[in-house]
Amino acid sequence: MYPRFIERQLKVALADTRVVLISGPRQSGKTTLAEKLAADSMPFLTLDDETTLDIARHDPVGFVRGLDRAVIDEVQRAPQLLLAIKRSVDADKRPGRFLLTGSANLMTLPQVTDSLAGRIEIAELLPLSQSELHGSPGNFLERAFQGRAPTVGEPVVGPELAQTVLAGGYPEAIERASSARRQKWFLDYSKALIERDVRHIAKIDHLRQMPKLLRILAQHSGQLVNYSRLGAPLGMSHVTTQKYIEILEKLFLIRTLQPWYSSEMKRLIKAPKLHFLDSGLLSALRNLSPARLHANRTAFGALLETFVVAELQKLASWSGEHFEFCHFRDRYANEVDIVIENPDGQLVGIEVKASATVTNDDFSGLHKLAEVCGKRFASGLVLYDHDTVVPFGQRLFAAPISTLWG
Repeated sequence: MYPRFIERQLKVALADTRVVLISGPRQSGKTTLAEKLAADSMPFLTLDDETTLDIARHDPVGFVRGLDRAVIDEVQRAPQLLLAIKRSVDADKRPGRFLLTGSANLMTLPQVTDSLAGRIEIAELLPLSQSELHGSPGNFLERAFQGRAPTVGEPVVGPELAQTVLAGGYPEAIERASSARRQKWFLDYSKALIERDVRHIAKIDHLRQMPKLLRILAQHSGQLVNYSRLGAPLGMSHVTTQKYIEILEKLFLIRTLQPWYSSEMKRLIKAPKLHFLDSGLLSALRNLSPARLHANRTAFGALLETFVVAELQKLASWSGEHFEFCHFRDRYANEVDIVIENPDGQLVGIEVKASATVTNDDFSGLHKLAEVCGKRFASGLVLYDHDTVVPFGQRLFAAPISTLWG
């Protein structure tokens, strides 16, 4: 079992919070981690068991009443349990009473009529990060917000980097022996998720359209979202397309980065930017293999950007701080792929480049962002396919992709 760096944060939360939720995509390791945390001290109940699910749905109060402390796995399948849990932990305020896991963003589900605000701590467990796979928590975000150059560990470049990006971070997929076997796992995974979980969190009219929409979205990963254009091939209105994209986001298949906004700068593009949560899933949906990438590198840019976005969000998940992830683009085509804002309002800008060379032109968007932000600008980095950190001015660096886990 690989180390999960969020485990320490969860132990702290269980010591002082009544309800703790491990939220994240299916197959990211939530159940395994919850079982480890519970050990023999808490009963483990999974709502993937149909008998348990039936009891939880038809008598949520009775289901919870008999529990002193418990792990409830895949709680999004019976969201009516949350109100019963709220009543239970209001009557008995001991910390660590319930450890929940959920494969949908529970706080956005329409069925949840009363949240556990003030009683719950939510930790997001994403697929395995490269830091976890290499056993090194890394200090990339800390150094970036200090305006310092990132540290270089064992560089990962060229074909090895492509293999890393194509594999993604899902534990079961990583264990597959070949790219073809991993692609088979990803396609089966997305099919099962749509057929099983979509119907549990939303009533939609065209479930059969979801796999087609997912493939269309895969072709637009890393691009600004245009709901009308995305839905047009399927005959969907922009309203329906937006609704379906929100469902896929609730299931942690995709993530949209909202535009960074400044009141001092009016000429900003307001459209969100689309990314998949895992580069391995994205590569499978786009039918990309090492051989295809070697023959045609044009598809690697969007794939690499999605990989970097996911790695950064994984680093943030166990950092103990709350970071906002955005993108920057103005009407004059100045853009920065990823903008990260910390609780103090400091900003780090990150550009992703799939090549092994970087020029001053690659920093144009970062220069514009620094100009707009002023003293709030902590640093800017262009992450590229190389093994050397190169300074490009004050608090500006070209850095290898592998510094994310160096």
